[in-house]
Amino acid sequence: MRTDLRHRSTSPLTRVRNLGILAHVDAGKTTVTERILYLTGATHKRGEVHDGTTVTDFDSQERDRGITIFAAAVSCVWGGHRINVIDTPGHVDFSDEVERSLRVLDGAIAVFDAVAGVEPQSEAVWRQADRHAVPRIAFVNKLDRAGADLDSAVRSIGERLHTVPLVVQLPIGQEDEFTGVVDLLRMRSLIWTVGRDTYEEGPVPVALREEALRRRRVLEEAVAELHPAALEEFCERSAVSEQTLAGALRDLTRTGEGVVVLCGSAYRNCGIEPLLEAVVAYLPSPLDVPPVRGTRDGAVQERAADPAAPFAGLVFKVNSTATGRLTYLRVYAGTIQKGDAVLDVGAHRSERIGRILRVQADRHAEMDRAVAGDIVAVVGLKAARSGATLCAPAAPVLLEPPTAAAPVVTVAVEARSCLDADRLATALARLVEEDPSLAVRTDPETGQTVLSGMGELHLEVAVEKIRRAHGLEVGVGRPRVAYRETVARGVSGLAYRHVKQDGGAGQFAHVVLDVEPLKPAAADGSGSGEGFEFLSTVTGGRVPQEYIRAVEAGCRDALAEGPLGGHPVTGVRVTLTDGATHSKDSSEMAFRTAGRLGLREALRAGVMALLEPVVEVTVTVPDDAVGAVLGDLAARRGRVAGQAARSGTAVITATVPLAELFGYASRLRSRTQGRGTFATRATGYVPAPASVSGGTLSS
Repeated sequence: MRTDLRHRSTSPLTRVRNLGILAHVDAGKTTVTERILYLTGATHKRGEVHDGTTVTDFDSQERDRGITIFAAAVSCVWGGHRINVIDTPGHVDFSDEVERSLRVLDGAIAVFDAVAGVEPQSEAVWRQADRHAVPRIAFVNKLDRAGADLDSAVRSIGERLHTVPLVVQLPIGQEDEFTGVVDLLRMRSLIWTVGRDTYEEGPVPVALREEALRRRRVLEEAVAELHPAALEEFCERSAVSEQTLAGALRDLTRTGEGVVVLCGSAYRNCGIEPLLEAVVAYLPSPLDVPPVRGTRDGAVQERAADPAAPFAGLVFKVNSTATGRLTYLRVYAGTIQKGDAVLDVGAHRSERIGRILRVQADRHAEMDRAVAGDIVAVVGLKAARSGATLCAPAAPVLLEPPTAAAPVVTVAVEARSCLDADRLATALARLVEEDPSLAVRTDPETGQTVLSGMGELHLEVAVEKIRRAHGLEVGVGRPRVAYRETVARGVSGLAYRHVKQDGGAGQFAHVVLDVEPLKPAAADGSGSGEGFEFLSTVTGGRVPQEYIRAVEAGCRDALAEGPLGGHPVTGVRVTLTDGATHSKDSSEMAFRTAGRLGLREALRAGVMALLEPVVEVTVTVPDDAVGAVLGDLAARRGRVAGQAARSGTAVITATVPLAELFGYASRLRSRTQGRGTFATRATGYVPAPASVSGGTLSS
């Protein structure tokens, strides 16, 4: 085994890898991360999730719940390469943490359960990585479990993720007898012995020789179909050499045309060393990805990953600790040192770097400087938020921030004591600063403080964080979902005249509006319109262009609250067909007011429909509990989309209104004696039934 290069320090960007660990909850992401840290010498003891001794799951809530909640960054050295790793959450409620992490990563390891294959959140995070064009390699974990099947997991990768899996290993042994793998590139065996931290390399076992040759041939053919150089060599020699194959796998990984698949058991410490070698061999360095793009004065600019270039970095995480505010930063270009002044471009504010820290989860090592390609934490920034661009003051550029998903679940929160109201407001402001997927507002009608998030667990974790970190007793109301309103039947030719005369210059605006659904709901209720579109068919200059823009702005203002229950309005097309102006009293403000009030009147005159958020629920239950679970889903207005059998269990997929899922975890546990699990994935909005609409109106 090659151990002599592990701790050789190096600085060139070609020897840097910034990668994330992605997977469904309980697929083994954190265990994989722990074994990487242990084998690279970053830690001296293997951390275990069930013991609460992991490095990356250091938060007390993560250890209590046994899941990853917050993305944690760690760093290690392998084969002379600096590897910066972000362990991301696998629960759907914390997908925004994954989104912000992927925005600053160059590559990723997707971890799959060898029994379950591609699970719902595995698919969700894979799609997130697709959007960011992040190259990935796959690691099929838990091959030591009963029912583990590498081939089944690989088939699910190809079928559900629509990629070409390129399997480069063959397991040696099955389930409890799993002991190692055959490396199909070098045609060698790697055997891990219990109690030892290294593997033994040897020839392919005789019993597996024929199967290994067959799978090597399958790999060569799959690569030749995708890579020109491999195809040329395959046609000439009817085979592909190890060197050509390795180069082709690297190219296919970085273009996303294929995904290299490795396998092992992180818990047993099997397969991690080849995984690290694959990270170094196939995933890109900061120099292998396109230069980061930003804008300056409306023009697109590129910044190459060059330590000598003007500094540019993106904030992707903010964390308040007992010792101060930590700002996590990806340096894309240039170099920063302690004491440097930087510009927060979006806020037009100057900040100063106090300290630079190499992050090791909740521990930090101070650095003198950070260069292009580094992922570090800095101390001293007072106001930079997640998504902020920091750059050299003399060379400003605005980078695209991570996209924050809209919250869908809300709860009312209040301090138990009136004396704690100000402390609660401060704690909530800090929460939103750390987690942009949370939102806090005050309900103008009830005066309640409302906290919104991505799911029930997300809000539960946020409230518990307030209690633990700030010592506050917080009362929580029942969660509510974020409904929407849409136009079921519009109106034509609605005329609205805005006239106001209070002395001095008056206000006059006359508009004629057509309002119609932007996209009618599907006949089966499976879809609905989304968005807003504004058109103008005014001719003859009856309404000047600047006033038309003001009417559109007013219409957008009116979409904030619909007539049914004050919910945001979506799925509407507004056409300005006519209007009139006054030579002295017309203004942009007057036409904006006319647009706002006119659209409100049009919505009240038309027929509106309430939309409710729905999620795809994947429930895994024992065979003997299928009937009870199906009945419960039907009672929750669920529509079963599919059902499959898997190793003595049934996997049920259904679409269920989000409002009906509150408390479902407890109900599922009681109906399956604690053996059932479920995962959700947001799918959009559908028309709500009359009973829900009526309940909303009456409230």
